[in-house]
Formats: sequence, C-alpha cells, structure tokens
Amino acid sequence: MANDQELGDDFSYMLRMADTDIDGLKPLKTALTAVRGIGDRTASQICNITGFDPKMKAGYLDSKQQDVLKEAIVDYAQSVPLWMLNRQRDLESGDEIHLSGQDLKLTQEDDISRLRSIKSYRGIRHAGGHKVRGQRGRSNGRFGLTLGVQKKK
Repeated sequence: MANDQELGDDFSYMLRMADTDIDGLKPLKTALTAVRGIGDRTASQICNITGFDPKMKAGYLDSKQQDVLKEAIVDYAQSVPLWMLNRQRDLESGDEIHLSGQDLKLTQEDDISRLRSIKSYRGIRHAGGHKVRGQRGRSNGRFGLTLGVQKKK
C-alpha cells in the first residue's frame, strides 16, 4: 500500500489507446509499444512529437495529455518521413498511411487472403503454414515429429 500512496491519487494504472490497454506503470516509450503497429522507433517519435518525456511513467498522463497522445497516434503519418510509415502506397487508396491497432490486423489479414485468392507463391506459402520470405525450411522452422540422423541399415 505504501507504493500506491507514492504514485499519487491521479495515477492511472491502465490507459486505453488505439483499442489497446496500456500499462501505466511502464515508461511512456515502452508502454506505447503495447499498441499493435507502434514499435520502439515509432514510440520515440510520438514522444518527440508530443513533447512528453519518454521515461515518464504512462500513468501520470492526465486526460488532456492522453487525448494529445491519441491524436498524435492518429496523425502520425503527417508528422514523419515516408520511410517511417508501415503502409506506403496503400493498394486501395494509394496513400501513405500508418496503421495501428485493429486496423493493422484487419488489413494484414485482407492482404494475405488476397494473396491466397490469386494463388501467388506467397499466398500458397501462407496457406500451407510454411516460411514465406525465402528462409530455410529444410532444417529450421519445423513442426511435428523431430527428424534426426537416419540409422544405417
């Protein structure tokens, strides 16, 4: 209980951003990486855009600061160079956007289903559960029974 009083009455243990629960006890930069589509570099950039200290605990943000942070996540694509976006030249719209949260998951599933429907090589690899990007499949990434050295007859 002593730790609870040290944090203060206005401390939030859980924050809700981009349809994700964020741990208020973690530093802001680390806590933002819980959102799908926001990694370490993106979280650092969002902290720079908003002017918040990345080492500050996320639970100390008040409601106005949380709104500023949510707005920065939504408007992230307009504030950074194109190479920092996770969806350059979107297939449907042709725009440069940065997806996060549930939007990223749904878009990724749509892309994979499109690859499967046109029966591309990558789509077939996805459908079979194999490695897609040309990695070695003979010795690594196996599942099922282990295969060792064959016994001599």
